[in-house]
Amino acid sequence: MIPDANMSRDEALTLLREHVKSPAMIKHCLASEAVMRAAARRLGQDEAAWGMAGLLHDLDVELTGGDMNTHGLKTAEMLAARGVVPDIVEAIRMHNETAAGAKRSAIFHKALAACETITGLVTATTLVYPDKKLASVKPSSVVKRMKEKAFAASVDRDVIRECEAIGIPLPEFAQLAVSAMLAIAGELGL
Repeated sequence: MIPDANMSRDEALTLLREHVKSPAMIKHCLASEAVMRAAARRLGQDEAAWGMAGLLHDLDVELTGGDMNTHGLKTAEMLAARGVVPDIVEAIRMHNETAAGAKRSAIFHKALAACETITGLVTATTLVYPDKKLASVKPSSVVKRMKEKAFAASVDRDVIRECEAIGIPLPEFAQLAVSAMLAIAGELGL
């Protein structure tokens, strides 16, 4: 059991798989969990809680049809009803400022948004390599791709840059994300 979360990681994974059917979205959530855990370690935060937020942040993405006006709110409702601690619930709600109707200010909120967003850029960078293997990706390549607006155009670079507001410079954040995702590359199919 994750302290104060009222569910184990296995229970969280089961819940995710009940609500999210897309294999790509499940991989994104696993990657987000890994990057959040690494960020928590780097910042001296609760690794289990941050990992839980990363794993479950897109729980309602299929339920809401990806509607940014509601995405995150349904997840927050579902998790609050299960007794998940308010910090995790609020971080998940705040990862989508549009639905939350407020700007992120807490470190946990900014970390979740930045960590889950950089996974898309790391994955896209991996997929342009001839071998399509995460082991081939250099963090400097991810940083370089940040400057190419046409590359992975749906990835919001400003959200990734929130890493700096939590005290992790972009080059270090790219290294942290690549390393975290590399540790679970088999699960990610990369």
